[in-house]
Amino acid sequence: MLYYALVFLVVALIAGVLGFGGIAGASASIAQVLFFLFLVLFVVSLVARFLRRA
Repeated sequence: MLYYALVFLVVALIAGVLGFGGIAGASASIAQVLFFLFLVLFVVSLVARFLRRA
């Protein structure tokens, strides 16, 4: 999932450089959502692993 967030970030950067504002904004927002979703799933897995050991 982090891979897809990075892909959308690169697409947003390239689209921004080339002047495609709408595509760049959409790609950046998708990358942001995927990144935060990845962070939430990572924290949940860490908590589950900690609770399983205890």
